[in-house]
Amino acid sequence: MENIATTRRQEQLGAFGRLLDVLDRLRAECPWDRKQTLESLRHLTIEETYELSDAIIRHDLPDLQKELGDVLLHLVFYAKIASEQGAFDIADVLNTQCEKLIFRHPHIYGDVKAETEEEVKKNWEQLKLREKGNTSVLGGVPTSLPALVKAMRIQEKARGAGFDWEKPTQVWEKVQEELAEFEAEFADVASPTFSPERIAAEFGDVLFSLINFARHAGINPEEALERTNRKFIHRFQYLETQAAHDGHQLHDLSLAQMDAYWERAKQIPLTAAK
Repeated sequence: MENIATTRRQEQLGAFGRLLDVLDRLRAECPWDRKQTLESLRHLTIEETYELSDAIIRHDLPDLQKELGDVLLHLVFYAKIASEQGAFDIADVLNTQCEKLIFRHPHIYGDVKAETEEEVKKNWEQLKLREKGNTSVLGGVPTSLPALVKAMRIQEKARGAGFDWEKPTQVWEKVQEELAEFEAEFADVASPTFSPERIAAEFGDVLFSLINFARHAGINPEEALERTNRKFIHRFQYLETQAAHDGHQLHDLSLAQMDAYWERAKQIPLTAAK
């Protein structure tokens, strides 16, 4: 069994070396690859990352394999460009990552005790704070993250510092409180003192508290919302298709007629839309 594992590891290392060789040749001989820079690849990498995320959400393992390859190519490409500039190469990237993992897992490579996932996460955040020299626990949250993901990371980091609710019921009470404040602000819409800025702020508080509750309930709100997006698209496209099949223009249908198609769409499993 050990020999099989060793052989497979050699195959994996060989495949990685082959990728490096292929990229070296493309960088030298292909006009497109030769032209690329760190900046020109950036938006393509973001696109590939979203495609990878999409494959994960769909649990499409063949597509996941392909998308992982695309992302890996980009990572190797960045290291290749950096090596040409004399900054670092892929070996530096990999060794730095290994050292970071060892440093952040003292319960594995040292004598620190961490027996639960929560203890590991708390140690991880404390080590990151020391490692980067941040003066704030929230200093490591990238400013360019999408707002929903950023809210999740802010809350997770605050939890790592011990600033968090103890029970999900407490968080749900906070959700109810924020909803009440939003409703009170919205009820004042006809008042001369109505403020769009205040109602937007209250709505933001509602979203933040809902994300917090999702975290406590073990729900990834980004994934949950994406699944709902897909469900809505599936049902709306069924509505469009079936209405056209019945000779109707969508804009000519009443809401009740559209709702009838919608109810039929709800009976069709999402996987049937593939």
